[in-house]
Amino acid sequence: MFFIVAALLMLGVLLGTVAHVPVPVSLVAAIAIAAWLAIFTIRERQHR
Repeated sequence: MFFIVAALLMLGVLLGTVAHVPVPVSLVAAIAIAAWLAIFTIRERQHR
């Protein structure tokens, strides 16, 4: 659960700065966060 909160916090910080960075940087950050959440989801489902 902590990881989800941390990911959402990071997403919020990045959304605040997304207007100031180039589009490719924003896309890389979005892909990194999506990958982190996907890995977390897979690990949680396998754990159960």
